[in-house]
Amino acid sequence: MSILVIVEMRNGQVRNATLPGITAGKKLAELQGTACDALVIGKGAKAGADKVKSLGLKKVFYSEAPAVADYTAEAYAQVAKGVVQEKGYNVVLATATTTGKDLMPRLAALLDAGMVSDCTGVEKGDGGIAYIRPMYAGNADARVVIETPIHVLTARETAFDAATPGGPAAEVAEVAVNIDPASLKARFVEFQLTKSARPELTEAKIIASAGRGVKDANGVKLIEQLADTLGAALGGSRSVVDEGLLPNDLQVGQTGKIVAPDLYFACGISGAIQHVAGMKSSKTIVAINKDEEAPIFEVADYGLVEDLFKAVPKLIEKLKEVKAAKG
Repeated sequence: MSILVIVEMRNGQVRNATLPGITAGKKLAELQGTACDALVIGKGAKAGADKVKSLGLKKVFYSEAPAVADYTAEAYAQVAKGVVQEKGYNVVLATATTTGKDLMPRLAALLDAGMVSDCTGVEKGDGGIAYIRPMYAGNADARVVIETPIHVLTARETAFDAATPGGPAAEVAEVAVNIDPASLKARFVEFQLTKSARPELTEAKIIASAGRGVKDANGVKLIEQLADTLGAALGGSRSVVDEGLLPNDLQVGQTGKIVAPDLYFACGISGAIQHVAGMKSSKTIVAINKDEEAPIFEVADYGLVEDLFKAVPKLIEKLKEVKAAKG
């Protein structure tokens, strides 16, 4: 069994979010006693290949061909299919980012391969490799065995550590791309990146999240002040997003983004199972809610039963005092 990890690029740079996928691939390769390779596609792919070649991989393939300069699932899946079939890979995976979730099902269809999404672990048993994935909003884990010759996976970003340099540098080689751009049914138009001084939600070490308890836009601004004081990312529950108080890309939860920061502030969040599924892997969870029976307190490491409109301003004030004292 040979392993190929698809490395995700953005604006010509390797995304940090792709590094846990490399770790997942290396772990799987270790279980199988084989090597892990990588495929980097798109604008800046050669530089990207040079960046990841020191991450414990054996080979790194890349392409900067015009047809794949910018991401479309259609073009990238065709390139990945060609590499998998030409090189004889049995497993191909990517991190379960928005791009990974878009690309890998299409690739699985092209390869006629079984797929496991949001993989959080791998096990070796008598029946071969079993892939672990959460179900029922994270309340149970399924052990899935793929019976097709090729396996396609997405690895949950928060379930694996980011890959770090180690071992000899991998061999880097360019792959040929024989795709006529005119034959593609989809084409890249533009990439609109939301600009923010705050950290990326899925990569932040600290997150301050707003729930239904913030009530309105003024309540959201209060949580924004907390986030800025902490140097944190801003998040929210689905109810806040549905009300239009925060954009969709800041939603944390089963139907939003899965996060696992060092510190997670849940402000006015009741703790519905769908939200908890997206943040329960956080190292430390602090909950502020005036309802002492709110389910969020069951997963919180520290809980404060208080109106957030009273507690958060005091917390911000104390944080500023501490920062001022430290100079």
